[in-house]
Amino acid sequence: MSDKAIRNQAIYNAKELGAPKVTILGLQHMFAMFGSTVLVPLLTGLSVSTTLLFAGLGTLLFHLISKRKVPAFLGSSFAFLAGYFAIAPNGEKELLPYACFGVAVAGLFYLVLAGLFKAFGANKVMKYFPPVVTGPIIIAIGLNLSKTAINSCSTHWIVAIVAILIVVACNIWGRGFVKIIPILLGVIGSYLTAMCMGLIDFTPVKEAAWVGLPIDYNRTVFSLFTSGNLDSSLLITAVITIVPIAFATMMEHIGDISAISSTVGKNFIKDPGLHRTLTGDGLATAVASLFGAPANTTYGENTGVLTLTKVYDPFVIRLAAYFAILFSFCPKFAAVIEVMPTATVGGISLVLYGMISAVGIRNVVETQVDFSKSRNVIIAALILVLSIGINYSDAGALIFAVGSVTISFSGLATGSLVGIILNAILPDKDYKFEDDTPNKTGVDFEMAQGKSIGVEE
Repeated sequence: MSDKAIRNQAIYNAKELGAPKVTILGLQHMFAMFGSTVLVPLLTGLSVSTTLLFAGLGTLLFHLISKRKVPAFLGSSFAFLAGYFAIAPNGEKELLPYACFGVAVAGLFYLVLAGLFKAFGANKVMKYFPPVVTGPIIIAIGLNLSKTAINSCSTHWIVAIVAILIVVACNIWGRGFVKIIPILLGVIGSYLTAMCMGLIDFTPVKEAAWVGLPIDYNRTVFSLFTSGNLDSSLLITAVITIVPIAFATMMEHIGDISAISSTVGKNFIKDPGLHRTLTGDGLATAVASLFGAPANTTYGENTGVLTLTKVYDPFVIRLAAYFAILFSFCPKFAAVIEVMPTATVGGISLVLYGMISAVGIRNVVETQVDFSKSRNVIIAALILVLSIGINYSDAGALIFAVGSVTISFSGLATGSLVGIILNAILPDKDYKFEDDTPNKTGVDFEMAQGKSIGVEE
């Protein structure tokens, strides 16, 4: 089949294209997710190799549970960054397993919502998670991360500005595939700039092996329970701090599935159903976290590639997953990524964190939240003030003791719970979720363009 035919005709069976073109499409999907996926471990201190391994394995698990019908790739979730930083602010290796435990529990929380969807239907469940709740939570996630981005940029502003300019230029003036991979191009451009300025020490790259195992047992959650030094207070705090973030990421998931449905022209919300896709996403996140990888989420960048190529066969996505797994067994490849300058990461994250907050604003605007109603104003106000105010208070959290255990409630956890409870008990709910057609959730933390924003066009 000619390239022109590929551009003009939706393809659901990759066998029509032949092995060479299918391989190229699989690599394209891998590179689309790559920049965002490896950025999360660079920001948090998690392993790049482990991240790539479980991005691939998580995607395959998701496809298995969703009956191999949904062409979605699962990469690293940005939404949980606030949780990692709350538990391990400087990427401390001894603290990261606690954060990963909290994320694993958050992943299992997806199964609760999936069960509710299966039992009661999406329409009844979604009224408890309307945009007036999820929008301000997302805004707070981005704003709480802003200080980290500025500190990273401050290590070398020239390198950071190069990354920012490339990302902005690709998003505004980019065409085709360039518009889909702004993070990856920003990283490469800034990385090369830093290299030309002599700012990178390539010694770790020279010392790294070509082949190695991508999992370090000492960085897994399992190591906490075998080390003999388990901090139960920190373990509980990690769960309380991180699990509420799942309310936002589950809404992101629904937005992404809606976007993929719109792109492909099939209603995946009904078949295989949100209960299956949520279960796949949640289990992939839980398993990845237990082994020391970031939380997973369905990726908008790959939905953008679907729009660009019009090849909708999920096999192509699974091929990208196999490539990610293959790269995870190359420590030298991971070392090239890990020596990236802090300023490069800072420049990318400066744009990214701002866009997360902007997504929250868009979520509120596009779903037409009525702020003439006092209930909506109160809910949004308390979420924002509690989430941001507590985070920047002297203690940085609400701390109290239960017996011998000290528990900390982060600002985001407090704001999320207060918002959800208030929305449940205050009268005059006005949000309706319909699953007959892709719904206007407006939630997508990714930077891809086109139909990957989770909004019905």
